[in-house]
Amino acid sequence: MPLSFPLPPALRSGPRPLAPPRTGLAAQGSIAAVSRRRWARARLARLLPRLRAGLGSALVGVLLTWSGAALLPPARAATPTPAQLQALEAALNGQDPAALQALLQPGPGLNPALLERRWSALRQQFSNARWQISPGAPTQAGQPTVNLRVVGSRSEAGTTYRLSAEQQLELHSDGQRIQAENLLREQTILRSGDTDLPVSVLIPDAVLTGQRYDVDVIFDDPLDGAVVAGGVQALTAQQVAAMESPPLEFSVLGGGGLFKTAQAPFLPGSQTWAVLLVHPRGVVSATKRVRVVSDRAGLLP
Repeated sequence: MPLSFPLPPALRSGPRPLAPPRTGLAAQGSIAAVSRRRWARARLARLLPRLRAGLGSALVGVLLTWSGAALLPPARAATPTPAQLQALEAALNGQDPAALQALLQPGPGLNPALLERRWSALRQQFSNARWQISPGAPTQAGQPTVNLRVVGSRSEAGTTYRLSAEQQLELHSDGQRIQAENLLREQTILRSGDTDLPVSVLIPDAVLTGQRYDVDVIFDDPLDGAVVAGGVQALTAQQVAAMESPPLEFSVLGGGGLFKTAQAPFLPGSQTWAVLLVHPRGVVSATKRVRVVSDRAGLLP
């Protein structure tokens, strides 16, 4: 689903330890390094308010709605035909909400009215958004899946924002309209800046109930002395459903990304993470949904 969250008004960092005094050339080098860090922090502080106007309302997410749990398909449900999937892709890329509604009906995990509102909101934010539907890998039970990808861009206040989002879905049809879905994987990335900063989102697609796991998002390229900042937060189910903007606490990062250890809930369901990385050359925000299952067989859909 589309998520939105603003950048915080200021860069926050914790207290830094005092370094022992230096003398001679070492002291000069230390002073130069401190000056570079202060300059980079000042630049980031100036960058954040300017980007807030663009990223604050930008939708970071994808389109279809889900219930957050594995769903049983309706009785006599079948896989959508290639013609249905082609029609769905055409409707998503079109301008007529009625064309989208004609292909859907309410069912497990699928709310056509909510889908239409979020589709319209995403089109407002990224008027050139394009959806692509392609066959996905079958589930362990042999059920076909589809991959849904949406890309788009927009410019605001001299800054360009580029959206890329992907879902893997299990869809069910009554032969005429799609009537149920089960979300298997989801990841979204929104970038700003002149070039795409390469990052790796190292967050698992699924974990066991109560399991401790890593939530890591890292820059792929060396920082070369750049000062970066970031924040990460788990979204509540209410924030996901309402597309609320979570406040993210920021800190200057000592390494090349964000590294966090999290614990999964003790009941099956899902967790959704919001991550923001700030670099002097731009900003990368990401959301990732993690399925929480009660047995190892469910780790692979």
